[in-house]
Amino acid sequence: MVKPTLLVLAAGMGSRYGSLKQMDGVGPNNEAIIDYSVYDAIRAGFGKVVFVIRHSFAKEFREVFSSERFGGRIAVDFVFQELDYLPGGLTVPADRVKPWGTNHAVMMAAEAVHEPFAVINADDFYGAEAYQTIGAYLSQLGDSKNRYCMVAYDLNKTLSENGTVSRGVCGVDAEGNLTSMVERTQIERMPSGQIVFHDGGADEPLAEDTPVSMNLFGFTPDFFAYSKEYFTTWFEANKGNIKAEFYIPTMVNKLIGDGTASLRVLRSAAQWHGVTYKEDKPALMAAIERMIAEGRYPRDLWK
Repeated sequence: MVKPTLLVLAAGMGSRYGSLKQMDGVGPNNEAIIDYSVYDAIRAGFGKVVFVIRHSFAKEFREVFSSERFGGRIAVDFVFQELDYLPGGLTVPADRVKPWGTNHAVMMAAEAVHEPFAVINADDFYGAEAYQTIGAYLSQLGDSKNRYCMVAYDLNKTLSENGTVSRGVCGVDAEGNLTSMVERTQIERMPSGQIVFHDGGADEPLAEDTPVSMNLFGFTPDFFAYSKEYFTTWFEANKGNIKAEFYIPTMVNKLIGDGTASLRVLRSAAQWHGVTYKEDKPALMAAIERMIAEGRYPRDLWK
């Protein structure tokens, strides 16, 4: 059985959070969310972690998240996402400053990843169960192609008490495969207790257990070639919009829509934690303390 790779999207600085939150300590010994992600991945049988970063903070990042930090238990590699890292012939529009999005970040790892891989956000705490679930699925894929997966969470387990959130709302067929993924913005729980989204001006309700994407996907390496090919089409259609981003769901919807690939939705009942807002951090730290008390993590991860 092949050991899958963990691809960590860490190039985004997190404008709303206001700092390099990938480095921010949340554990009792200043462990970052990334530390818990890598720890969970090692326990789930992953063999390598690849970080997508930017050159502007590369020295600092590489010094912190080295293979020595993780006790040599997992191979570590780094790739870079920059605005001008585009497929052949494409050039950055003059007024473009915003990064190209999560699927562009994934594309940067094409030369570093040659086995089934999971993609995560650096600043999301997914929980050990999610890594076990996706790791088991990826490790049995072998050399198969066009068979992807994602871990979907119940919407009510992914909300913030400190503001609205955006989530990829998933449609799932009877076989457990994804049929569609629609980005909904400004989701929150109202004083009445009902969960609604406000995008488009309408207040539309969503069920508590609506399956949503938290950007925890599993792919086989063929995904890189599809992404590179389609990026050119997407770029030509969107180069006039300086804020347009090439998201993972954009690519996934394309491949599922045209029948190229299938994507199995693996459901998780776990509580997701993240730091969308600075005010989310104390709740995450308290949750980690509870999990340590329950024996789910050691107090010092890397001793």
